[in-house]
Amino acid sequence: MLKKIAVFASGGGTDFQSVIDANEKERFCEIKYLVASKPQIGAIERAKKAGIEPLVYEKEKFQSKAAFYEFLMETFRREGIEYIVLAGWLLIIPADFIESFEDKIINIHPSLIPSFCGAGFYGLKVHTAAIEYGVKVSGATVHFVSAEVDGGAIIAQRAVPVLDGDTPETLQARILKEEHELLPFCVKKLCEGKVVKNGRTVTVLE
Repeated sequence: MLKKIAVFASGGGTDFQSVIDANEKERFCEIKYLVASKPQIGAIERAKKAGIEPLVYEKEKFQSKAAFYEFLMETFRREGIEYIVLAGWLLIIPADFIESFEDKIINIHPSLIPSFCGAGFYGLKVHTAAIEYGVKVSGATVHFVSAEVDGGAIIAQRAVPVLDGDTPETLQARILKEEHELLPFCVKKLCEGKVVKNGRTVTVLE
């Protein structure tokens, strides 16, 4: 039986789309919901096109972000959601929500953690910091989500060279290509039960 997942996104949803596309080629999960941090983002249109129900944080509908997360928790438990995939999610997730889905939430981050991660590091800010620091290699990381921002155990990483003359935009574009392969790979392995976590050590089985 296919595992049910929910994908969280806050923007255009290209990482979300990569999971949709991979799952259409080789069914490894049921993408039950897209959770959107605000209305009218590109990810919502991608969800509708793929027949995936969007759950949207709207200030008029929910009294607070805490109320929205409570709604999500109840919905996921009722509908049997087994894994949560953060694909460009910019809202901080409450600790009690993370505890309720311990080792069931993964995130993709556009750097080689532990570099250029944590509070305030998202989007082009990550790539700007990498270039300004002068690193020769950056990349993408998929990791489990813990109460510490970007602090959970690492599942997989892809390295991308930082080239002379790179701008945050050109580096972002090259890393995104790797994200669009790495995230679906990790979601597939997770849903197949081939991601084994032992403390901070994570093994991805063939």
